[in-house]
Amino acid sequence: MNDSIRSMKLNHLSFPSADTPATARFFEQYLGFTIAGTWDQSYILKRPGFDVVIDHARDDMPAWPRAFHVGFELPDLDDVRDLYERFKSEGVEMETDIFNNGRGSRFFCRAPGGVMFEMNTRADAAPEYQGTFDN
Repeated sequence: MNDSIRSMKLNHLSFPSADTPATARFFEQYLGFTIAGTWDQSYILKRPGFDVVIDHARDDMPAWPRAFHVGFELPDLDDVRDLYERFKSEGVEMETDIFNNGRGSRFFCRAPGGVMFEMNTRADAAPEYQGTFDN
């Protein structure tokens, strides 16, 4: 691997949405992003070291593959539970309850615009999975 590849980092993800304002609000309200700019009904959202672009899908709801999702990791199970309860009480579209599949506890939900998110913690992962995480 050469030096330029070794120093490469993930710059951004881009999601199409037929309702970009609602999708951008979801990222801002629940995931801690700030809106850094807009153009033609699209949004640039920022977190330290990571950007998300919400592209206006021109009145066409994107068809996401069933299992496609983006995962966000929380520090512990209490944080996962708190966010799950907040999402449920505020009407976020929930795909699952909280469950542990050995690699840690998690739940799945959908943002406006249809993209699915996994909100997880690895704090309670089974011992055989502990060595598979970057920390």
